[in-house]
Amino acid sequence: MRRKSMTEPSRQTVGHDAPVFRFAPSPNGRLHLGHALSALLNADMAEKMGGRLLLRIEDIDLARCSRELEQAVFDDLAWLGIPFETPARRQSEHFPLYREALDRLQAMGLIYPAFLSRGEVKARVSAHEREGAIWPRDPDGAPLYPTEERFLSEAERTERLATTERHAWRLDIDKARALVGKRLTWEETGDGPRGEIEADPAAWGDVVLWRSDAPASYHLAVTVDDAAQGVTHVVRGLDLFHATSVHRLLQALLGLPTPVYHHHRLISGPDGRKLSKSLGDTALAALWAEGRTPSDIRAMVGI
Repeated sequence: MRRKSMTEPSRQTVGHDAPVFRFAPSPNGRLHLGHALSALLNADMAEKMGGRLLLRIEDIDLARCSRELEQAVFDDLAWLGIPFETPARRQSEHFPLYREALDRLQAMGLIYPAFLSRGEVKARVSAHEREGAIWPRDPDGAPLYPTEERFLSEAERTERLATTERHAWRLDIDKARALVGKRLTWEETGDGPRGEIEADPAAWGDVVLWRSDAPASYHLAVTVDDAAQGVTHVVRGLDLFHATSVHRLLQALLGLPTPVYHHHRLISGPDGRKLSKSLGDTALAALWAEGRTPSDIRAMVGI
């Protein structure tokens, strides 16, 4: 049987009100079994619900992403036989849309320029903890960013922004929560907690929304993209479960709809680590070269 090319248009016909799913890999390495699980779950759930399946290329990190690796994503997905609609959406082609969202948040007085480097934050946290104090950390274990730059005067901000000093734009989480002023929740159907989940964006502190080396952050871009593409069901790994709290806050601030979320189990290697593209874990291309079939992949990921 001929493999369907990812450049061919989808022949799937669905109604305008059909559920919309998306698979959104980053072309910064070869896809592995964990990506296969996510892509296959998206495809199976879309088929079961009579929905659409979109492909989004999350290539904001221009230094690490490449068109060669993007083509490898297309090849791997075609081999798996997953019928995504085409053309794929590339985040790198939509920076003005993310900037528009950032400008709206700035007009609300909710973002501020942050100048501390990772090294400076690390040194401050280390000094704090050497004294026996506890520095708050986010759900991924990273220390929260210090908050004193929230209170810089407009004159000082303007002066520092006029220099070549590197900076990021961060969301003032306290102001943002106060502006929303209501309890935020999402509907969860995945492999962890289910039902109505209460969002806790404060657990992440003042998250980055824009930085000089990567226009738009994951949080901002994925929230804007899901709304722009009309995504109704987000199916992704449990490693992003807690990040949904930030996305719910941004949706509320920007007046965007809230999808149903399904955070699925992760695929681990023999040592218990989550599979990683950066470590070359169980790449689909290698399994393909060994003679494995798409049916084998389904069995390996437990579908």
